[in-house]
Amino acid sequence: MLYFVLFFSVLMIQRLVELYIARSNEKWMKERGAKEYGQSHYKLMVIIHIAFFISLLIEGGIFHSGVNHYWPLLLGGFILTQLGRIWSIASLGKYWNTKIIVLPEAQVVAKGPYKYLKHPNYLIVTLEFLIVPILFQAYWTLIIFALLNQFILSIRIPLEEHALKEETEYGKVHLNTKGWIPLFKKEK
Repeated sequence: MLYFVLFFSVLMIQRLVELYIARSNEKWMKERGAKEYGQSHYKLMVIIHIAFFISLLIEGGIFHSGVNHYWPLLLGGFILTQLGRIWSIASLGKYWNTKIIVLPEAQVVAKGPYKYLKHPNYLIVTLEFLIVPILFQAYWTLIIFALLNQFILSIRIPLEEHALKEETEYGKVHLNTKGWIPLFKKEK
């Protein structure tokens, strides 16, 4: 149980830091004329993420059934995803956000993981929604939120792609960049 509490606390602190960064970046971008897209689905995405953590807390914490026997591999996978998250956020710099906020005519980022994938952070969140519940044997959380995450990404990614193509040179810069899942060549 102690491992769960420590792990869960780290996740919560990480999310709060990300929200702080996102708010700061949002203010900076909007002061420069950025436009926000997809406001209608953003609340649903936030609800899904909050519900994921509540479900994980209940199933993995309160009804704790122990840590998965393969925890060293899962923890290693989790650490790699977090390094990828930091790389993604650092590569986008002031343009990183949890919302779809686009600064018209801004230079499109094609460095770091964005050199290889259009949306590496979505891959990271997807992996996190798989790895963390398996780590704490929270299998209902795994099934429900892996599906809900894919549902919200099926709405969000096309909206984000459209906004970026409309406001920037995104379509040209990322013409041959793979989609958010490395196995797929590219999104249309």
